[in-house]
Amino acid sequence: MYNGGKIIIGLIIFVALVTAPFFLSGKKATAKPDPKVDTPEILKLPVSERKCVESKEFMTAEHMKLLLEWRDWVVRDGDGVYINAEGKRFDMSLQNTCMKCHSSKKKFCDECHNYAAVNPYCWDCHIAPKEKES
Repeated sequence: MYNGGKIIIGLIIFVALVTAPFFLSGKKATAKPDPKVDTPEILKLPVSERKCVESKEFMTAEHMKLLLEWRDWVVRDGDGVYINAEGKRFDMSLQNTCMKCHSSKKKFCDECHNYAAVNPYCWDCHIAPKEKES
């Protein structure tokens, strides 16, 4: 190898440049958020009605897809009732169905969206719920 030293130095510089943003970002890894589902609004409901639209696993993975489908079904098709896997009926409404129980946008929505570094556009059309002072 004629230029082995130069190649090794070049590789070290390349690796340093590629990994620098990770080391210099100043952000520390945080624990995965675990949004609470025992909000005061949920606790006001009878135990038999303390069920989400779908299972926790489904909602964790697919809630945005579900909300986008709801939007299309309501706005484009005029269908306003969702029937879940168990056959229970729900109004397709972010504000009146979802935010009725998950009343704290800061604690429920923003924690996960900030963790995942996503900025959904829900509140461009919907009115963000007013947070109660603690």
